[in-house]
Amino acid sequence: MGETLLDVKGLNCPLPVLRANRALRGMAAGEKLRVLATDRAAVADFRAFCRETGHDLLAFAEEAGVFSFTIRRRADKADAAGDAP
Repeated sequence: MGETLLDVKGLNCPLPVLRANRALRGMAAGEKLRVLATDRAAVADFRAFCRETGHDLLAFAEEAGVFSFTIRRRADKADAAGDAP
């Protein structure tokens, strides 16, 4: 499983999270999305977004004003329930 890169540098809140949400909806459960952002608010935004949606925030780093977030897409409720009736 690879990693999809989403570059939202230069965009301000709430656009980085909205773009990430759109990208994650098109991904399979367990796939990883790496987001690059420059908006300082993205730190709190992505923590809250992952907490609220159930996606896993695997890593967060900052280098030279660029924030990097690695998010693993959660399993859908139907996937998590399995084949149980």
